[in-house]
Amino acid sequence: MSNEKQDVVVDQGKSSWSDLWKTEDYLAIWMGLFLLVVGSLIYFNNQPKDMDKIFAESNTIMAAEAERAPFKTLEYYVAQDKKEAVQASKSSIGKAIKRWTSKPGNWKGNPLDSFYMSAERAAQLNAAAQPKADAAKATMKTAYAAALAAENAAAAVGFKNAELNSVTSEKIDNWRKAKSKYKSAKKKASHKPFNRFGTLFGLMIVIGLLFAAGMKARGESAIDFLKGFWFVFLIGVFSYFMAYQATMKHYGIGYAAWAIFLGMLISNTVGTPKWMKPALQVEFYIKAGLVLLGAEVLFNKIIAIGVPGIFVAWIVTPIVLITTFIFGQKVLKIPSKTLNMVISADMSVCGTSAAIATAAACRAKKEELTLSIGLSLIFTSIMMIVMPAIIKATGMPYILGGAWMGGTIDATGAVAAAGAFLSEKALYVAATIKMIQNVLIGVTAFGVAVYWCTKVECEAGQTVGWIEIWHRFPKFVLGFLAASIIFSTLYSVLGTDAGFSMIDHGVIRGFSKIFRGWFFCLSFAAIGLATNFRELGHYFKGGKPLILYVCGQSLNLILTLTMAYIMFYLVFPDITARI
Repeated sequence: MSNEKQDVVVDQGKSSWSDLWKTEDYLAIWMGLFLLVVGSLIYFNNQPKDMDKIFAESNTIMAAEAERAPFKTLEYYVAQDKKEAVQASKSSIGKAIKRWTSKPGNWKGNPLDSFYMSAERAAQLNAAAQPKADAAKATMKTAYAAALAAENAAAAVGFKNAELNSVTSEKIDNWRKAKSKYKSAKKKASHKPFNRFGTLFGLMIVIGLLFAAGMKARGESAIDFLKGFWFVFLIGVFSYFMAYQATMKHYGIGYAAWAIFLGMLISNTVGTPKWMKPALQVEFYIKAGLVLLGAEVLFNKIIAIGVPGIFVAWIVTPIVLITTFIFGQKVLKIPSKTLNMVISADMSVCGTSAAIATAAACRAKKEELTLSIGLSLIFTSIMMIVMPAIIKATGMPYILGGAWMGGTIDATGAVAAAGAFLSEKALYVAATIKMIQNVLIGVTAFGVAVYWCTKVECEAGQTVGWIEIWHRFPKFVLGFLAASIIFSTLYSVLGTDAGFSMIDHGVIRGFSKIFRGWFFCLSFAAIGLATNFRELGHYFKGGKPLILYVCGQSLNLILTLTMAYIMFYLVFPDITARI
């Protein structure tokens, strides 16, 4: 923390109009909304060429194929792929933004490949990867031919033979998997020269100035902040660099774990220098990132999965949160209620984002937040590898497996990665359920603020008014909710196709999500730099936090799987069939 004596995650004071431009929560809201407005202006004024024409043609084909067969045919998928290829982030300006905001890239044997690639090196890597790309292409063509033959056989009898229809669906799924593998192999054989040293320096300046302006508005020194910011950013860069190493990426050891580890390594060896501490704005970074995250929570995607997804995310989650908290207090007798609550929210809702919001609501100590996030990152890395393996080994339906992972794995990125191990449908279901669960960030923060004001910190005979709850409530959550409502509305107005291209694969993936990732990374690096192992030691006494997390996550796994099976396969099988 920039203030060594600061015990709590946020310092809540009495409200005044000046809070709207002087306090951290509101400044995080304005920063997040500013970036969303900038991204919107860029992409809404650069619509992809022939977008409406391609959508109209593809939708006509898809509608006709949906009438012709009881499953998604080859022509249906070809039209769908053509439509989904229309993405605003692939436009010339989208590519320019990606180039100037790129993180360190993937690398395996040569670390320099992450930052710089000459034309000769690109050609060398492409030549080495081309045979696999050619083999994947041949496999894809073979799978397509097999699927086409099966589909023609099913069509010959008017799609009336259930066995032929089932075989055709399986063959088409095999083609989709082969196509996905070909796209991945083709990407590895499509390297182009780049130099990220200059662009990373430019990005550091832009992000540094954004937060320096916020520091100035808060009445603190922007110069002192910038003196230390470059080093925090450097740790962030190195964290991405390590996370994108082939082995680290395979085992799911992401940038968050590396950022905290590297920061702690410095703070617990040579020590974090004083000149760096003004830049350790843990909450400011993460709050601005959470406002941007709100834009990614789109209601139309929640509706697409429907009631079964809502049951999995919104019924199981509060049950697990409350049960875990009670278990920690009544059975484990964890001395710190704030630690108990932050771990419970982190594990049951959606990982670090929920932990930050909950810690703000109950005024948890920074050491408690660090401990909670550390546990979450460790188990996230394990679960994103182990759960897909279990699902495959047991023959579990991939839609069920996707719902299970979406409701239990903490980090959104890890959920997507785990879903991709299985299939496109599993990825879609897992990511959507995690998105539905993310809505609970604000609900959880509000609920915890109410509970802490009325039950935990309420003195005998004292009545706590709503104004005190408002003071306690983390205001940045309002920005999260506002961004979600605004972009969900825009998506609805534009329609599914244009919304997918202009918002999902434009403003969000092509702009706000990039900055959100950097803000989160900076926060984790600052957490590590501000944390000393001696401060965490007494929290591990008796191993109670670990026991709490393991028991809570075990309950979460059982209840989520049970609810997912009941909802997707017993109560709403028709929705499952349409996915």
